[in-house]
Amino acid sequence: MLRLALKMLFGDTGKYLMLVAGLVFATFLMAQQAAVFCGLMSWTTATLKNVPAPIWVVEEKVEQVNETNPLLDTDVARVRSVDSVAWAAPLYSGIQRVKLANGNFKMIQLIGIDATTLAGAPVNLKEGRLEDLRLPHAVIIDDLGVKRLASEKGKPVKVGDFFELNDQEARVVGIADAMQSFTGGPYVWTTYERAMQYTPAQRKMLSAVIAAPKPGVSDEQAVADIERQTGLRAYLNRGFGDSEKDFNTTTVWWYVKNTGIPISFGITVVVGFVVGMAISCQTFYTFVMEHMKHLGALKAMGASNGTLCMMLITQAFTVGLVGYGIGLFLTGGFAHAALQNKQPPFYMPMVVPFAVLGVILFICAVSALIGIWRVSRLEPAMVFRG
Repeated sequence: MLRLALKMLFGDTGKYLMLVAGLVFATFLMAQQAAVFCGLMSWTTATLKNVPAPIWVVEEKVEQVNETNPLLDTDVARVRSVDSVAWAAPLYSGIQRVKLANGNFKMIQLIGIDATTLAGAPVNLKEGRLEDLRLPHAVIIDDLGVKRLASEKGKPVKVGDFFELNDQEARVVGIADAMQSFTGGPYVWTTYERAMQYTPAQRKMLSAVIAAPKPGVSDEQAVADIERQTGLRAYLNRGFGDSEKDFNTTTVWWYVKNTGIPISFGITVVVGFVVGMAISCQTFYTFVMEHMKHLGALKAMGASNGTLCMMLITQAFTVGLVGYGIGLFLTGGFAHAALQNKQPPFYMPMVVPFAVLGVILFICAVSALIGIWRVSRLEPAMVFRG
């Protein structure tokens, strides 16, 4: 009987393709928008990933990494004085404007790191040497800066090129592979002292202190010791999780709570769900009504309501799995193009495809229930009516 159900489904090509198309659209829209949203949220924590350090120490009112409330330079020494801290280094992070050789201006994310230890330097250098950052006027740019900071269209930036920061020369000595920032500007690394020269003077310039615990001391213990002894706020830098002490987590939740980004993407996901539900339910109901005589004949021949219900469930979930597979395949193609161009942001956690599968199966279940409701009221004698 299940084979017969599939023959009935595939035999009605028009209804079958319409059902599949509706679920493909719903799958693609929900999965793609959810992945772009997750990618955009990952961009908000790009500085934490591009400046690797186990612990970040910031002013006590700071809630996310992209807002800075400057510290005093003496706060570095205060963090270093904590017994459980192995090392601590100053860090400058801020948005600055650079002037290119052709006179154009571009916005960048300037990162100033300790010249002695180079703590917070980019991990993956594609060109150049990290030690060259100590040379006069030296900077390291990320791979996005290769395109964005080019003075001539189509001519990428290379090691040895230069641009101006606050009327001072900045010469490229390295190119790093880094995550793109939420603000869209490329990352530029230099030493902390040089970053002070590149940045308009203020009374307090220290954005954060990065640190690491001593061997045998957990990150959590070091964070607690820093906060207790200095009065500053210390965060872990591990990646998005449940801990309220993780800087990635607090940053992402800050954007979720304080921006309209979740609502914008959420509306699109809901639209995908509603469209998929409407098309699937309406089309499947029409499909059942058009085959009502065949179902009535089967019931007159002795098929039970349970058997007919299993036929409808098989049809609905077959369409759902086919539509889900095609939709996820199209999402994969979109992901490949997005990752190649680095636009738009795309990151799909493992929970997304399973969540979308659950929604699609729910749509199929509702569609099947509508058909089951109609079939359960079917009288076998109707098949003999003219």
